[in-house]
Amino acid sequence: MSAAVLTAEGQKAAQRRTLLVLSTATILGGLGVGASLSVGALLLAEVSGSDAISGLASAMFNAGAAAAGIPLARIAAKRGRRVALVGGSFVAMLGAFVAIFGTVIGQWWVLAAGIALLGVASSVQLLSRFAATDLAVPANRARDLSLVVWSITVGAVVGPNLLAPGAAMGEVLGLTPLAGVFVFPIIAQALAVMVNWWGLRPDPLLAARAISSAREAEAAEAAEATLPDTADTARPTTGGARTDTGTIVQPHAAMRRSQVLTIFSIAMAQAIMVALMAMTPLHLMHQEGTPEIVGFTLSLHIAGMYALSPLFGFLAGRIGSLPTITIGWVVLLVAVVLAALAGPSHALVQVALTLVGVGWGLVTVAGAALLTSITPSAERPIWQGRSDTFMSAAGAVAGVLSGIIFAIGDFTFLAIATSALLALGAIASMQISATKRRAIQLAESR
Repeated sequence: MSAAVLTAEGQKAAQRRTLLVLSTATILGGLGVGASLSVGALLLAEVSGSDAISGLASAMFNAGAAAAGIPLARIAAKRGRRVALVGGSFVAMLGAFVAIFGTVIGQWWVLAAGIALLGVASSVQLLSRFAATDLAVPANRARDLSLVVWSITVGAVVGPNLLAPGAAMGEVLGLTPLAGVFVFPIIAQALAVMVNWWGLRPDPLLAARAISSAREAEAAEAAEATLPDTADTARPTTGGARTDTGTIVQPHAAMRRSQVLTIFSIAMAQAIMVALMAMTPLHLMHQEGTPEIVGFTLSLHIAGMYALSPLFGFLAGRIGSLPTITIGWVVLLVAVVLAALAGPSHALVQVALTLVGVGWGLVTVAGAALLTSITPSAERPIWQGRSDTFMSAAGAVAGVLSGIIFAIGDFTFLAIATSALLALGAIASMQISATKRRAIQLAESR
């Protein structure tokens, strides 16, 4: 599939339109995701009769997102972002229907399968943030990416507070009260489909490729015109290539190492966030909490994840992605300590979960910007898909283990366990910095 080459002004206009469309669709998608996550654990516990099973809600949601990451990336690479985003939203709609059906027949495994399909909505959100970078100029990539991430805030914060309206919806439809919440994702995903299908024209990835191909052709023609008329002209070689940001990319070993470490760092932040968030509803309910307190706490957590993302993007662009990631690990450390000390205090749990969201946002926004900048443009969709898949898979595993750890111990024990993930993520980030220094030294020596 080909796309017309945009002029410089056309590219700016297309990028503004793309950001508006992606932000609008992401707000709608966030509404559905926030609503389903707020009741998934509680509903699974209700249908299955087991607190340990409740951890599967977050696990299955993230497993669905993980399973969709690479396929959606391949679809985007072949047919563009628009087709991938719309297809993912359709699958998420189906998941909401399946989840409702599972509660109607009283089968927790059907409910869990529906939650997994609904998890594809999360993969769509992750893909959307990368779509925001396709037509962005290098200096604005982190900012534009963070703006789309920020747009998740509206729907995601409202979502957990739909328990009461969802219960009313459930009663009207003759469903289990909590299951009524899944009606909202159906509506939200349908609207997101329409926004992306009609709004993403031109497709940002296909348009960016056309621009890149045109520039490469112009550069090749210019280089050929300046070469002397001799067949034996020697062309300069370097120890590495350069990305379109001007960053030196060393031969595959160093570049691949940095890419893998970046993906691993993002995944560890995801695992910490999911593990603590997944068991917060049960912990609060065990400490005389109410569904309203659970919804408010998750709203604070999700606000921490997304509301400050433009600031995270600004920091990544101003001081660099790696320093921003480091700040994220420090915030996560404070959050884990507070979670371990929270005990029966609802207020301390709320502060801890908010800081978990902030730390997660710092690491993931800066990490996504870093991965994009160190990866050649032709390879970005695939590596972005790998990042999304591994990130979601880490969340799925963390969701399963969090239920088991919580059942064996308590919320304090779970918080202590996540400190190991934090240490692994921080070490991986430090290794990225070390790899970067070695790459620079090698490039300068050549």
